[in-house]
Amino acid sequence: MSLLTTETIRDLLSDPKIFPGLPTDLDEDAELVLDSLGLIWLLHEMEERYALIVEPTDADIAGLTSLRRITDYLNTAARAQDPESQQDGDGEMAGDEDGRGGRGDER
Repeated sequence: MSLLTTETIRDLLSDPKIFPGLPTDLDEDAELVLDSLGLIWLLHEMEERYALIVEPTDADIAGLTSLRRITDYLNTAARAQDPESQQDGDGEMAGDEDGRGGRGDER
């Protein structure tokens, strides 16, 4: 799954079932309060559209207070579920200094 953008999250949140009356010009860092039903519907949509299953803790939920924070949280969850995301910026597996997938031999 490619990274989600704040625009993607804004579009999802603008569904009246999730966040009725969401301003279209809401700044990415503007404070917002997502009620429990809206959160459930958003997580349902993430699973349906992106096959992303997220089970936030109470602490996670408390931090979902802006478009940017929701986007960052969902992208972090997506990377945790995607085995290919275990690669660092150089395309090497995280924690794998030689980039050979943990094999120490030279074949």
